[in-house]
Amino acid sequence: MRAASHRRHPEIGVVAGGLPELPFADASFDVAAANFVLNHVASPRSSAAELRRVSRGAVVATTWTLSPSWLWAEITQRSGIPPFAGERLPADEDFERTADGFERMLRQAGLQRLAVSEVEWVWPARPEALWRSVEGGVAGAGALYAGLDERGRQRFRAAFEAVVDERSVGGVLLLEHRAAVAVSAAL
Repeated sequence: MRAASHRRHPEIGVVAGGLPELPFADASFDVAAANFVLNHVASPRSSAAELRRVSRGAVVATTWTLSPSWLWAEITQRSGIPPFAGERLPADEDFERTADGFERMLRQAGLQRLAVSEVEWVWPARPEALWRSVEGGVAGAGALYAGLDERGRQRFRAAFEAVVDERSVGGVLLLEHRAAVAVSAAL
């Protein structure tokens, strides 16, 4: 990502770093944001606390409460391929993927003056774009596909096409999404 960012915008300085330890002094930024990040790190609470540390103002964070993973689960089931079992967080690090569960985790991380809401939307996804993401190795479905032999890939593609044929409306798949959006004001 850093290399791509530098190629596209060489005028912007890019700093190597990642949660839960960012290479910035306390209160370095007016706002710190983590858009669908805290559900992908080894320690969500430590990472949220680190966002608070580097922000002198608000911390804004989001997480999925309903993602299109159900679509890929259905495709995997129909293809007869064992589902992808990505790494799970240990129980003491994990949090409930609801707005209330996200809020509890953020409070445990020390965020205060916290407002959490849930937003819903429907993404009219073009099947060809979804398929490109699978072939590109994106997310769990892409990781699963990358590990399949040619016969498995054919079965996965056939199951994808069957779901698209059954569920598409006007050439798109209408994918429900829900996310918890949290804002922690400055102390």
